[in-house]
Amino acid sequence: MFSLAEKVGLVVGIANEQSIAWGCANAFHDAGAELAVTYPNAYAECRVRPLAERLGAPIVRPLEVTDDEQMDAVFAAIDQRWGRLDFLLHCVSYCPKGDLQSRAIDSSLSGFQVAMDVSCHSFLRMMRRAEPLMTRGGACLTVSYVGAERVVAHYGIMGPVKAALEAAVRYAAVELGPKGITVNALSPGPLRTRAASGIAHFDKLLNDAAERVPTHHLSTIADVGAHAVFLVSDGARNVTGGVHFIDGGYSIRG
Repeated sequence: MFSLAEKVGLVVGIANEQSIAWGCANAFHDAGAELAVTYPNAYAECRVRPLAERLGAPIVRPLEVTDDEQMDAVFAAIDQRWGRLDFLLHCVSYCPKGDLQSRAIDSSLSGFQVAMDVSCHSFLRMMRRAEPLMTRGGACLTVSYVGAERVVAHYGIMGPVKAALEAAVRYAAVELGPKGITVNALSPGPLRTRAASGIAHFDKLLNDAAERVPTHHLSTIADVGAHAVFLVSDGARNVTGGVHFIDGGYSIRG
């Protein structure tokens, strides 16, 4: 395990103990990092706050990523507490159910805009606020899916949205690289998370993936967390602009 001792990070997107963000946050904590944790609303707070307490997180704040005032408040709290930020994890994705379960060409303009705002542009907004706090360099992570680069049944409009997110990773990596800030995307295979439950026929997708994956093991949130620890560690200071598959080889199968 790469050490994150004396590093401080922000984790956005914990929903419950099955979420990718929780797998990463738990791994960050075990590697020695101190964390700030957010929750999107009062309904989610009752699930997220106990998990944040298990991490010993000194900052636990609301953050609906479309609310600029809340985002400003989160980064202000980080600045006040630590005066810096070493890494952030953006693990937020949303699309209205009607648009998610329709064909991409049938998606509504409003649904597409919401999906792009929450799933992609919010990452850019976070990095813009993180940049002045990453005075010693840093690492920014987001979460994508193989549906960004090839068609996955029933993934619909989220394919183009995740493709935009991966392009944002590359552009941000170039723009922030001179300051020693890396930008990468984690791309796990199919996982049974709360966000994925909205995808039509998701159980079939999981079963098909389990049959096709070369290792014959679907990835877990612990697998994703272990890779995330590497990417925010000093050992990955020269690793940037990439999409990192943690999927047992699922992405290489046609």
